[in-house]
Amino acid sequence: QVTLVESGGGLVQAGGSLRLSCEASGSIVSITSTGWYRQRPGKQRELVASTVSGGTTEYGDSVKGRVTISRRNDRNPVYLQMNSVKPEDTAVYFCHAAGLLRSFKGFDSWGQGTQVTVSS
Repeated sequence: QVTLVESGGGLVQAGGSLRLSCEASGSIVSITSTGWYRQRPGKQRELVASTVSGGTTEYGDSVKGRVTISRRNDRNPVYLQMNSVKPEDTAVYFCHAAGLLRSFKGFDSWGQGTQVTVSS
Protein backbone atom coordinates (compact mmCIF):
# COMPACT_ATOMS: atom_id res chain seq x y z
CA GLN A 1 0.00 0.00 0.00
CA VAL A 2 1.24 3.47 -0.87
CA THR A 3 0.35 6.61 1.01
CA LEU A 4 0.77 10.04 -0.55
CA VAL A 5 0.85 13.12 1.67
CA GLU A 6 0.64 16.60 0.22
CA SER A 7 1.90 19.75 1.92
CA GLY A 8 2.41 23.41 1.12
CA GLY A 9 -1.15 24.51 0.54
CA GLY A 10 -2.78 27.45 2.22
CA LEU A 11 -3.73 31.04 1.58
CA VAL A 12 -1.72 33.05 -0.93
CA GLN A 13 -2.27 36.46 -2.50
CA ALA A 14 -2.86 36.81 -6.20
CA GLY A 15 0.43 37.28 -8.02
CA GLY A 16 2.33 35.33 -5.41
CA SER A 17 3.93 31.91 -5.52
CA LEU A 18 3.52 28.61 -3.79
CA ARG A 19 5.28 25.29 -3.70
CA LEU A 20 3.50 22.03 -3.08
CA SER A 21 5.26 18.84 -2.03
CA CYS A 22 4.13 15.25 -2.15
CA GLU A 23 5.81 12.54 -0.11
CA ALA A 24 5.16 8.89 -0.83
CA SER A 25 5.55 6.10 1.68
CA GLY A 26 5.34 2.36 1.21
CA SER A 27 7.36 -0.45 -0.31
CA ILE A 28 8.03 1.43 -3.49
CA VAL A 29 10.61 0.31 -6.01
CA SER A 30 9.96 3.08 -8.46
CA ILE A 31 7.40 5.72 -9.35
CA THR A 32 6.91 5.65 -13.10
CA SER A 33 4.43 8.48 -13.34
CA THR A 34 3.44 11.19 -10.93
CA GLY A 35 1.67 14.47 -11.03
CA TRP A 36 -0.66 17.07 -9.62
CA TYR A 37 -4.34 17.48 -10.31
CA ARG A 38 -6.81 19.94 -8.90
CA GLN A 39 -10.51 20.26 -8.36
CA ARG A 40 -11.93 23.75 -8.39
CA PRO A 41 -15.32 24.46 -6.79
CA GLY A 42 -18.08 23.08 -9.00
CA LYS A 43 -15.61 21.65 -11.53
CA GLN A 44 -14.22 18.25 -12.40
CA ARG A 45 -10.74 17.23 -11.41
CA GLU A 46 -8.21 18.44 -13.96
CA LEU A 47 -4.54 18.00 -14.75
CA VAL A 48 -2.14 20.61 -13.43
CA ALA A 49 1.15 18.88 -14.26
CA SER A 50 2.47 15.37 -14.66
CA THR A 51 5.77 13.70 -15.37
CA VAL A 52 6.93 10.22 -16.23
CA SER A 53 10.23 8.44 -15.87
CA GLY A 54 12.49 9.70 -18.59
CA GLY A 55 11.46 13.28 -18.01
CA THR A 56 8.45 13.88 -20.25
CA THR A 57 6.16 16.44 -18.65
CA GLU A 58 2.66 17.64 -19.40
CA TYR A 59 0.96 20.78 -18.16
CA GLY A 60 -2.67 21.81 -18.06
CA ASP A 61 -3.64 24.57 -20.46
CA SER A 62 -4.80 26.87 -17.68
CA VAL A 63 -1.44 26.82 -15.90
CA LYS A 64 1.09 26.55 -18.74
CA GLY A 65 3.95 28.97 -18.27
CA ARG A 66 3.19 29.43 -14.58
CA VAL A 67 3.95 26.03 -13.09
CA THR A 68 6.89 23.66 -12.95
CA ILE A 69 6.83 20.06 -11.80
CA SER A 70 10.01 18.49 -10.49
CA ARG A 71 11.20 15.36 -8.73
CA ARG A 72 14.17 14.62 -6.52
CA ASN A 73 14.53 11.08 -7.83
CA ASP A 74 12.48 8.19 -9.20
CA ARG A 75 10.91 7.49 -5.86
CA ASN A 76 10.28 10.67 -3.93
CA PRO A 77 9.11 13.39 -3.66
CA VAL A 78 7.41 15.45 -6.33
CA TYR A 79 7.12 19.22 -6.20
CA LEU A 80 4.86 21.72 -7.87
CA GLN A 81 6.07 25.30 -8.15
CA MET A 82 3.31 27.69 -9.11
CA ASN A 83 4.00 31.35 -9.84
CA SER A 84 1.77 34.35 -10.61
CA VAL A 85 -1.16 32.62 -8.95
CA LYS A 86 -4.66 33.79 -9.76
CA PRO A 87 -7.93 33.57 -7.80
CA GLU A 88 -9.07 30.93 -10.31
CA ASP A 89 -6.24 28.70 -9.09
CA THR A 90 -8.21 28.24 -5.88
CA ALA A 91 -8.78 24.50 -5.60
CA VAL A 92 -7.96 21.32 -3.77
CA TYR A 93 -4.71 20.00 -5.19
CA PHE A 94 -4.16 16.26 -5.32
CA CYS A 95 -0.97 14.30 -5.76
CA HIS A 96 -1.03 11.17 -7.91
CA ALA A 97 1.58 8.46 -8.32
CA ALA A 98 1.78 5.12 -10.07
CA GLY A 99 4.58 2.64 -10.20
CA LEU A 100 5.99 -0.62 -8.90
CA LEU A 101 6.12 -2.10 -5.41
CA ARG A 102 8.73 -4.46 -3.98
CA SER A 103 6.13 -7.22 -4.31
CA PHE A 104 6.35 -6.62 -8.07
CA LYS A 105 2.75 -5.44 -8.04
CA GLY A 106 1.81 -2.13 -9.52
CA PHE A 107 0.18 0.67 -7.60
CA ASP A 108 -1.88 3.70 -8.51
CA SER A 109 -2.50 6.07 -5.59
CA TRP A 110 -3.95 9.47 -4.77
CA GLY A 111 -3.31 11.76 -1.85
CA GLN A 112 -6.02 13.28 0.29
CA GLY A 113 -5.52 16.71 -1.21
CA THR A 114 -4.36 20.10 0.04
CA GLN A 115 -6.42 23.27 -0.17
CA VAL A 116 -4.99 26.26 -2.00
CA THR A 117 -6.87 29.53 -1.73
CA VAL A 118 -5.80 32.58 -3.72
CA SER A 119 -7.09 35.92 -2.52
CA SER A 120 -7.54 38.83 -4.90
